[in-house]
Amino acid sequence: MKEKKWIVDTTLRDGEQRAGIVFNAEDKIRIALKLDEIHVGEIEAGILGSKAEQRDYIEEIMRRREYAKISIWSRAIKEDILGMNTKCPDIIHIGTPVSYAQIYSRLRKNKVWFRKNLCECVDAALTKGASVTVGFEDASRADVGFLINTAIMLKNLGVDTIRIADTVGVLTPERTRRIIEEISSQTDIDLEIHVHNDLGMAVANSIVAAAAGVRYIDCTLAGIGERGGNCNFYQFLKAAEGCFDFGIDKNKVLSLEKEVLDLLENNSKGSR
Repeated sequence: MKEKKWIVDTTLRDGEQRAGIVFNAEDKIRIALKLDEIHVGEIEAGILGSKAEQRDYIEEIMRRREYAKISIWSRAIKEDILGMNTKCPDIIHIGTPVSYAQIYSRLRKNKVWFRKNLCECVDAALTKGASVTVGFEDASRADVGFLINTAIMLKNLGVDTIRIADTVGVLTPERTRRIIEEISSQTDIDLEIHVHNDLGMAVANSIVAAAAGVRYIDCTLAGIGERGGNCNFYQFLKAAEGCFDFGIDKNKVLSLEKEVLDLLENNSKGSR
């Protein structure tokens, strides 16, 4: 019997970060409802923000979906989460850097600040009534011991899932397997994999991660996303169909992928 796993489609959030790709509110509602129709488990609908247009389209998706859980991405800033003025989604995804290069050099903070700030953000999200996922940004360059200790802390706080993100696109299948197995051996928190395709290994890394124990796999339609793109939804399903059960017809994904590519082409022509 094939093991049950879940797809997290992030076309509307991470896919839109590729230069030149813009979906209007109508496009986003249409794409989300088609993803829901083919039984995608979770749709990352966008980024937490205050624009009325964003608030309206996310609420419309939540009102009309029938199957998928809806998540939104948030920076690890407590005030952003507490100030959320849209209807609370099913899942709030908090993204936070976890490599020392990011914490010390980019944020100019330390591990004490990191833990305190992250705890405050998680608490703020939980008070909204949502499930919480925390994204370990730049996890591929982070100390695994630090990831494990942080995961244990988050599990105790009530976080449901940790997203292991290869933010800079440097993971290889072997490195992916080691990270997932090491974290899984120390905590029973659910894991999610989010990889970029800079080295052409997004699909391979995602399959290895699924085999190593992650429950959720992030994909985008046609693999769109910043730089080299994300894990291609259709290609991943096709490559993994002998091992895992996602309950999704890959041919319907391919059809939706074509619709999205046609939409992007038409939007591009209209902006010229």
